[in-house]
Amino acid sequence: MCEGGPVNQDWEDRVAAAWAAFDDYPEERAHEFRALIDALVAELPDGSPLGPFEQACAWDSTGHSDRAVPLYREALARGLSGYKARRAKIQLSSSLRNTGQAEEGVKLLTPELEGPSDELDDAVRAVLALCLSSLGRDREGLSLVLGALAPHLPRYQRSMANYARALVDPRG
Repeated sequence: MCEGGPVNQDWEDRVAAAWAAFDDYPEERAHEFRALIDALVAELPDGSPLGPFEQACAWDSTGHSDRAVPLYREALARGLSGYKARRAKIQLSSSLRNTGQAEEGVKLLTPELEGPSDELDDAVRAVLALCLSSLGRDREGLSLVLGALAPHLPRYQRSMANYARALVDPRG
């Protein structure tokens, strides 16, 4: 079982292999990569949220945020859950920003700041920072990025975390 619908490990492995080979498809062959993903999606049961999610990722990764947005929404509406749902929200927010809908991206990602922590935390903050910047809210975005960066620094973690907070709350 995979989050969002029943698939077998073989299918997951073939999807992972397709994505591992993504860089083998230059821009002029992007349609071939999307066709590969479409063929894998065709194997899924009807109504699986994994189909529109993988197709959204393929459109997004080949420079078509406008085509990805409705597919991410469909995947989430079909019940995509767990890790892949969080990825979908991050990627949808980025695509929304790219299509001039940064405010919707902020609304979608802000609750993720309070959700369970995982390896996607920094991606949430990075994309949210970009959305905020697109809305002219650069200090808030910089605060998020510095806060995400601080734990990775060999020194100055406490200072950077405090500076990040001070950008949005002068009281520190």
